Amino acid sequence: MEENHKPATSSSFKKGDDKEESSEVEKTEKETKSEQPQSQDIDDKEKEEHAGIKHTLQKSYDDIETFLSKLENDAEAPDIPDFVHKYVDLVEKKLSKHEPLFHDDGSFLKVVDQISRLYKHLSDFVKAPLINRIGQIQQQAMCYLEDEFRSLLEEPDLKQEVVADQHGEDQSTLDQSKEESNFSGYSYQVIPKLNKIAKEMIFGGYESECCEAYMVTRRNIIDETLNKLGYEKISIDEAQKMQWEALEKNIPPWIKAFKQCTKVYFSNECRLVETVFSGYPSLSTNLFSNIVRGVFLQLLNFVEAVATIKRSTEKLFKFLDIYDTLRDNLSSLDGVLPKWAEELRNEMTTTRCRVGEMAIFIFCDLENAIKSDTGKTPVPGGAVHPLTRYTMNYLKYACDEYKETIEKVFKDHSKIERANSTNKPRSYEGDSEKNKYDDENQSPFVGQVLRILDLLDSALEAKSKLYKDIALSCIFMMNNGRYMLQKIKSSAEIHQAMKDTWCRKTSSDLRNYHQTYKRETWMKLLGCLNVEGLNVNGKVVKPVLKERFKSFNAMFDDIHRTQSLWVVNDKQLQSELRVSISAIVIPAYRSFLARFSGYLEPGRQTQKYIKFQPEDIETFIDDLFDGNSGSMSRKKP
Repeated sequence: MEENHKPATSSSFKKGDDKEESSEVEKTEKETKSEQPQSQDIDDKEKEEHAGIKHTLQKSYDDIETFLSKLENDAEAPDIPDFVHKYVDLVEKKLSKHEPLFHDDGSFLKVVDQISRLYKHLSDFVKAPLINRIGQIQQQAMCYLEDEFRSLLEEPDLKQEVVADQHGEDQSTLDQSKEESNFSGYSYQVIPKLNKIAKEMIFGGYESECCEAYMVTRRNIIDETLNKLGYEKISIDEAQKMQWEALEKNIPPWIKAFKQCTKVYFSNECRLVETVFSGYPSLSTNLFSNIVRGVFLQLLNFVEAVATIKRSTEKLFKFLDIYDTLRDNLSSLDGVLPKWAEELRNEMTTTRCRVGEMAIFIFCDLENAIKSDTGKTPVPGGAVHPLTRYTMNYLKYACDEYKETIEKVFKDHSKIERANSTNKPRSYEGDSEKNKYDDENQSPFVGQVLRILDLLDSALEAKSKLYKDIALSCIFMMNNGRYMLQKIKSSAEIHQAMKDTWCRKTSSDLRNYHQTYKRETWMKLLGCLNVEGLNVNGKVVKPVLKERFKSFNAMFDDIHRTQSLWVVNDKQLQSELRVSISAIVIPAYRSFLARFSGYLEPGRQTQKYIKFQPEDIETFIDDLFDGNSGSMSRKKP
C-alpha cells in the first residue's frame, strides 16, 4: 500500500536533469530548454515540480479520503500509514511555494478540508510531532484562506453601490434591482467562492477569524460607499465647533446616505451575509446585526450631533428634512431588521422625537424673534417692516414646503409644545378676540401660526406709534397688514388651514386704517372747502373766500410734497388709496370751484388763489405713495 502512494515520478522533486527520461518528447524539451538562459531553466523546473506536487496530491486524495472515512467510523486508535506522512509533506511543500492556490476546480479547498478533518480526528490518538505539524499546516492554510476571503470581499463594484443617487430617487426601484442582481456589487462568480471559504474556515475552527474578516471588510466598504455619497462622520464635539453653514452642507449627503442604507444597502447586506454564510443562520444574523448596528448608530449619531447646536429660526427646515427622512424610512427597516433589532428601532424613534422637539422649539422661537425686535427707528415712508417680511416669508415657506411634516411634528409632540408655551404673547391669554382661534378641531400647528400672527400684529401696532403723523402710521399698518394678507392668500396650504377667520378680521382692520387715514388727511383738507362763514347777509365775503383757497392750496401742496415720499408697494392698495382720495377730493373741489371762482377778479387774483384745476388735483394724487428714498432720509415721520 505504501508503494502505491509514492510519487509517480521522482523527477517531480529533483533540481537536476534526468538523463533517463523515457519519453522522446521530454528529451526534445530538455534539449530546447538547455538553450535558454539559466533563470528560465530554473523557472521551468519549478513549474515541473509544482505540477508533480499537484499530480501527487490529486492521486493521494482518494487514499486520504478512504482513511478519513475509516477514522470517522472507528472509535479505536488507528495505525497511521506512511502515505499520511507523505501527504502532509506534499501539502506543506505546496503551501511553502507562496503561489496562487485558489483555483476554480476547488482542489485546494478539498486539501484544506482533508487537513482539517485529519487534525480533528487524529488529535485524540496521535502523538505531538505529527499532530503539531498538521495543526501548523492547517493554520497556514487558514491564514491563506483568510487572505483570499478578504481579497475577494475587498473588490466589489462600488460604482453600482452609488448608482441610485446618480440617477435620482425616481429610479430607486430600478437601481435597487441592479443592486440585488449582483449582491451589493459582487458577481455571481465570487459569491460561491466566499461561501466555500467561509464554510471551510468555520469547519476548521476558524470561525472568529472568518467573521472578523467579513465584518471589518464589509464595514469599511459601506463606509467607503457612504463617503462617495459625500457623507462624513461628524462627532458631537466637532458639530458644536462648526459654523452652521459648514454643518448644514453635511445634511443633504446624510439624507442620501440614510435613504440608501435603509432602502438598498441594508437589504443587500442581509442577502449577502445570508448567502456567504448559508447554513449558519445564527452566525449570519449576528454578523448582520453587528454591521448594521454600527452603521446605523453612526448615522443616528450625526443627527444627535446636529441636535446639540444652538437653536435659531433659519435652522428649522433642515431639522424638518431630517425628521422627514427618519419618519419616511422607518417602514423600510421593518422588512430588513428582524425582531432582535427592536433596540435600533427604539434608537431611531428616540432620535426622531428629539429632532421633532427641536423643530417645535425652533418654530416657537419665532415668537421670541418678534418680541426681541425692539428697534425704535420707524421704517421710512411707512413701508413694510423687515420683521413682517421675514415672519411672513418664513411662515409661507414653512406651510408651502413642510406643512404636512410640521403638522405631524406638532401633532406628535403637542404635549411638549403646550408644556413649553412660555412663548405665548401676553395679550393672547384672556383676549376673547384672539382666543376664538383656539378650536378643539384646530391643529396645534395652525394654533401656533395664529399666535405668531397675533404677536406680529401687536408688535406692528407698537411700531406704528413711532410715527408722529397718524396718517403715516395708518399707511404703515395698511402696508404691513396687506402684505400679511397677501402672503396668507397666496399660500393655498396655510389659507386652507386657517380658513377665513383671520383673513376677515385683518381685512376689517385694513378698512378701519383706511378710514382713519382719510379722516386724518383728506377730511381736514376738505375743511378748507367748507362754505360755512362765506356768506354774510347773502353776500360772499371775499377775504374769507381768498383765505379758504389759500389754505387749500397750502395744505394740498404740503400733503403732495409729504405723501409722495410715502411708500405703498402693493399696486392694488396704492390704486385703491388714490381712487378713494380722488373720489373724495375732486368732486368737492370741482363743486367749490364752480360755485365761488366767479367771485374772484379775473387775471392776477384768479391766478394767485386758484392754483389747481380739478385735472391738476387728479394728476398730483397719482404722484402719491411712489416713495423716494433720497428725500425720505431727510424727512422725519
